[in-house]
Amino acid sequence: MNRVFNFSAGPSVLPEEVLKQAQEQMLCYKDSGMSVMEMSHRSKVYQEIFDTAQSLFKQLLNISDDYEVLFLQGGATTQFSAVPMNLSGGKKCLYIDSGAFASKAIKEAKRYADVSVIASSKADNYSYVPTEYEIDQDAAYLHITSNNTIFGTSYPSLPKTGKVALVADMSSEICGVERDISKFGLVYAGAQKNIGPAGLTVVIIKKSLLENPLGITPLMLNYSELAKTGSMLNTPCTYAIYIAMLNFEYMLRNGGVKGAHQRNKEKAALVYDALDSSSFYTPVAKKEFRSIMNVTFTLPNEELTQKFVSEAGSIGLVNIKGHRSVGGIRASMYNAMPKEGAEKLAQFMADFERKN
Repeated sequence: MNRVFNFSAGPSVLPEEVLKQAQEQMLCYKDSGMSVMEMSHRSKVYQEIFDTAQSLFKQLLNISDDYEVLFLQGGATTQFSAVPMNLSGGKKCLYIDSGAFASKAIKEAKRYADVSVIASSKADNYSYVPTEYEIDQDAAYLHITSNNTIFGTSYPSLPKTGKVALVADMSSEICGVERDISKFGLVYAGAQKNIGPAGLTVVIIKKSLLENPLGITPLMLNYSELAKTGSMLNTPCTYAIYIAMLNFEYMLRNGGVKGAHQRNKEKAALVYDALDSSSFYTPVAKKEFRSIMNVTFTLPNEELTQKFVSEAGSIGLVNIKGHRSVGGIRASMYNAMPKEGAEKLAQFMADFERKN
């Protein structure tokens, strides 16, 4: 079977090398006599997998001992509730509305905390990331969505928050874009874009922020309790964590996050160059805020868009249809997308424009 170039926004492509390694170990992991899927999360052999995954993740992102790393369930969406429940402490919580998931995080946080939206790009269909705002230094935290998957925008630099904790939903760029974790109070991310299979969620939180959850915080959302139990308050996403471990090993063999970031910039440049040299396609994101993870653009009309998606699929360029709120095309090029995929897409774009 020939593998396609999968531009899905998530669950998304994984390195073939990682998939083959998992395939080889599917029936029996090392000398355990069983698949990782069958192991007790309390067993010694699985604890080694978990500890290795956590250690490699810390190494990849240069995470200091000032932070706890949690491997949880529920996706990033669950953290929309967990963040205000754990960090608000009765104080005002600041949010920047830069896209669909930022907006959802705001809506959920308002259920539990006093939320102030200090900036928004909604009026311009989220075509940029707001950069002008004031940060109340008495606030509990400032929440951002570092990369906006649907609209294809990204923060070119991090907000300077002073003594206010910076919190980020980093789901669509974690391990693919270099960010200084020491600048954050908390980072969370769904794993299904750059880390591993859907189901696993990573949370990186400063230990000093574990102290004051709201009294209503459910046990399964309480970061302090989750940290005390080593992310094993209940059965974790065992197989997803195992695949993440294999992927972390793969990444470290291939230049770590720095190497991935450079390759991702090169892939994105190929497609953006095709956009910028065209009068046929229209980029969604303003140039200075373009994401290297998700390239978004529109065509002159819906008929051509459907034709583009169909013909791209026929040559193995799949899952490129844009989100319904934006339309057009979205090419998600996470770490495991090979450069050949970006090259083939850019060539197809040129050919399609010439013919249409």
